Amino acid sequence: MKTLFAALVLAGSLLPGQAEPLRALIVDGQNNHDWKATTPVLKKALEETGLFTVEVATAPGENNASLAAFKPDFAKYKVIVMNYNGAMWSEATRKAFEDYVSGGGGLVTVHAADNSFAAWPAYNEMIAVGGWDRDEKSGPYLRWREGKQVVDDKPGPAGHHGAQHEFLVVTRAPKHPIMAGLPAEWLHAKDELYDFMRGPAKNATILATAFADPKQGGSGENEPQLLAISYGKGRVFHDMLGHGPEAMKCVGFITTLQRGTEWAATGKVTQKVPADFPKADAVSLR
Repeated sequence: MKTLFAALVLAGSLLPGQAEPLRALIVDGQNNHDWKATTPVLKKALEETGLFTVEVATAPGENNASLAAFKPDFAKYKVIVMNYNGAMWSEATRKAFEDYVSGGGGLVTVHAADNSFAAWPAYNEMIAVGGWDRDEKSGPYLRWREGKQVVDDKPGPAGHHGAQHEFLVVTRAPKHPIMAGLPAEWLHAKDELYDFMRGPAKNATILATAFADPKQGGSGENEPQLLAISYGKGRVFHDMLGHGPEAMKCVGFITTLQRGTEWAATGKVTQKVPADFPKADAVSLR
């Protein structure tokens, strides 16, 4: 049987000597955000790099008993992209997912995927911090203060955002492969700015923050928006941006998603920063 790589070469999609594409799986099917609109945007953004072949696994509805039979073969993929915020998976599926990531699989969580699975300890360790249905028992708040990332153990709920607005994203780990070469600051398109995120906050590096302005209903803190996390042998890119298709048109969102997914899959980033990447004073859309 021909491998996927050989088939692509024969079909003319790859040239001899070109690297085999990375297999990516987007998981969706439940979300308080419009996953039917955003999954195609995520798929297109990854495929247009030429680095990925992308498949989608759609979980059945929350009230559908067949959710127990939802068992993607995670091991087939180099990276899983979570666009899911919904009912708990079966114990078998959770165990397979934990084994996949801890064994070296890549994971990317997009926006509300970090609201999911508040009662699943391993998932909370994978994403470092999450929102909604969490409190101080879940772990501390994670924030950036006085030039470094800090944890804040004060009690309180998790998960909040003010009014949607354009906001400045500030690079905090410029040497990390995902962020290398990106501007120190860039203006992100109108989006939800998550704040008051809390969890285990272990093995996490804040890649970028945004100031949650109280004038927009925010916390008044420099809140993490992009995170890199290690979980066992696996790599996790936690992306809090991307409320909907309009926010996902931002070249900053597209670029960091593409680079973060490559890093989660391989541990490195080969992609160049695009010429139309946003500036500190101007949003850039595609």
